[in-house]
Amino acid sequence: MEIKQLSFAADNPPLSVLSAAKVAAVVLPAPTTVTDSSSPPTVIFSDGMKLQGTHVLLRYIGRIASLPNFYGKDAFQSSQIDEWLEYSSILSSGSEFENACTYINSYLEKRTFLVGYDLSIADIAIWSGLAATGQRWESLRKSKKYPNLVRWFNSISTEYSNELNEVTTTYVGKRGLGKPVTAKSKEQQVVNGDSSEKGKVSSKTSEVDLPSAEIGKVCLRFAPEPSGFLHIGHAKAALLNQHFAQRYQGELIVRFDDTNPAKESSEFVENLLKDIETLGIKYVKVTHTSDYFDKLMKKAEELIRQGKAYVDDTPREQMQKERMDGIESKCRNNTMEENLKLWKEMAKGSERGLQCCVRGKLDMQDPNKSLRDPVYYRCNPVPHHRIGSKYNIYPTYDFACPYVDAIEGISHALRSSEYHDRNAQYHRIQEDLGVRKVHIYEFSRLNMVYTLLSKRNLRWFVEHGKVDGWDDPRFPTVQGIVRRGLKVEALVQFILEQGASKNLNLMEWDKLWTINKKIIDPVCPRHTAVIEERRVLLSLTNGPENPFVRILPRHKKYEAAGEKATTYTKRILIDYDDANSILENEEVTLMDWGNAIVKEIVKDESGKITQLIGVLHLEGSVKTTKLKLTWLPEITELVNLVLVEFDYLITKKKLEEGENFLDVLNPCTKKETAALGDSNMRNLKRGEILQLERKGYFRCDVPFVRPSKPVVLFAIPDGRQATSSK
Repeated sequence: MEIKQLSFAADNPPLSVLSAAKVAAVVLPAPTTVTDSSSPPTVIFSDGMKLQGTHVLLRYIGRIASLPNFYGKDAFQSSQIDEWLEYSSILSSGSEFENACTYINSYLEKRTFLVGYDLSIADIAIWSGLAATGQRWESLRKSKKYPNLVRWFNSISTEYSNELNEVTTTYVGKRGLGKPVTAKSKEQQVVNGDSSEKGKVSSKTSEVDLPSAEIGKVCLRFAPEPSGFLHIGHAKAALLNQHFAQRYQGELIVRFDDTNPAKESSEFVENLLKDIETLGIKYVKVTHTSDYFDKLMKKAEELIRQGKAYVDDTPREQMQKERMDGIESKCRNNTMEENLKLWKEMAKGSERGLQCCVRGKLDMQDPNKSLRDPVYYRCNPVPHHRIGSKYNIYPTYDFACPYVDAIEGISHALRSSEYHDRNAQYHRIQEDLGVRKVHIYEFSRLNMVYTLLSKRNLRWFVEHGKVDGWDDPRFPTVQGIVRRGLKVEALVQFILEQGASKNLNLMEWDKLWTINKKIIDPVCPRHTAVIEERRVLLSLTNGPENPFVRILPRHKKYEAAGEKATTYTKRILIDYDDANSILENEEVTLMDWGNAIVKEIVKDESGKITQLIGVLHLEGSVKTTKLKLTWLPEITELVNLVLVEFDYLITKKKLEEGENFLDVLNPCTKKETAALGDSNMRNLKRGEILQLERKGYFRCDVPFVRPSKPVVLFAIPDGRQATSSK
């Protein structure tokens, strides 16, 4: 139905409705205004039907909008949005306005949007409620009382500057509520201290549909192999499965594809479950392919009896060559009796059985080589981490997956496009087994520059001691990148931004780290450190005779970060590089103190600066100085630090097919720098993220234990720094 008419009170325009329509590209007719202030906003459709009320119209726009999840991705999120719509009315209540700002500011501390990971009509309703107050919100916006709320408000203002600017300029000013709240253009406004557009998560990503999917009838599975930790590529698969399960109000199963006991372990199962929980994946149950080994063996034997499979003792390399060349195996026409006899030898794990495998009898001349008699079963007398030595034979993934998918009720199997050529094999196996067909939906594999995602390659680094384990910060595993300082929220935003597209992309890590910076910068505390090597003493001749302490905020714009104690003394330490850039009689600013004039620069015979002598000039203007220096008091309470920077494990952006990663290993992937930190860093907790003033962002990996054991801080890329070795 087409909207033919829109009307509302002249002195009470529905700013949220108008804004939501603009953002969602929902066309509204030129409005008709009425004089009755109590008249609700109303739309009349082409068939004469009408809807009334701000929240009713917002929900209608939310349902018809092309934006993903604009009215929530499921019933629960829609209900959360309804709660925010009701709450938004409090912003028009003068006495409760600042209390509401305080509540929303606290709620947004670790969130990008009010509901889920997408812009919704809840965000538009609250944003419009703030904008509608005009100068009242503008004055608070410039204060430091509500850093999270301002960050969120600015982000929406920037993302949708054209749409929102038009609405607020027209209607906020018209109501006489102060100056129009105009959102600056992307070229003008700096959000969270970074004007870069890199890493911006757009909620305008187009949605895709699963084939033949019905609401309430979708069942998906995320099926990792327990042969390593979850990495960023697996995270994409897990999150996309959850996204579609929630979108279609269906179910998600976590299934461990444990068909290769030589590489798998219970340790990997435990860590994969930990990673799945870290990503916030909600599932209905956990299953294992090994739960179905008996059924799979029976099915394999049935295929042998039906002449749809045979036992082959061709050596592996010869078999691979014959498959490539389309040459039939000498065993392809064995009798059923011969095949069953060898099948029993395989099940026993005998010497003869170890020479054999079971192959499907498909089509050795098919142009699609995956259909050229693929292997279904191999002999492998290695104890299984779940079921011990019960079996000597195990199914291949290609044989087990289509069967288990079918009998577990999976409606859609999400597979990365690297499996495209094996889709025909997947469906042929289901056909031969006599089970129902499962829909396949392909998405592009997530490829990152300078990054190995093959678990076989990653295992090499672990086994050869090139990294400290699967959670090493140089690894693309979920535990590795989180340990390096990435917020899971940033990872989720980054992956969902890519969506379920089938286009192959080589993604830059900088984009992910830029998203991360925008999340951590507004809330992480600030501390000070000086590089220990060649640190320089600055003696202030008129400095305080007796040291004194001031209590300062750990983050000037985020009160919840807490406070820190800063000691002021006559003798302070600065970095050598800063000392080397100072001229005699130059006035500099000591951060969180004031100005000082460097009167003398003392050097040794080699020309190395050994000491600076200066005087405080606290009445000087910080606006006139070129250098703003971080410093530490020369006191015994300073904390020993080790600052650790990491680099990529390989030196090539992308390995070509057949190229060996061992040929492009990065010889230097870790750099440690000794430093001294302010005494407040004794209170850092493991996992806490902080910013060292003028040095960047860090995550505390080893907290303070005793003075002789340094605190270990891992450097967090911010998306702008060079992250590859020079």
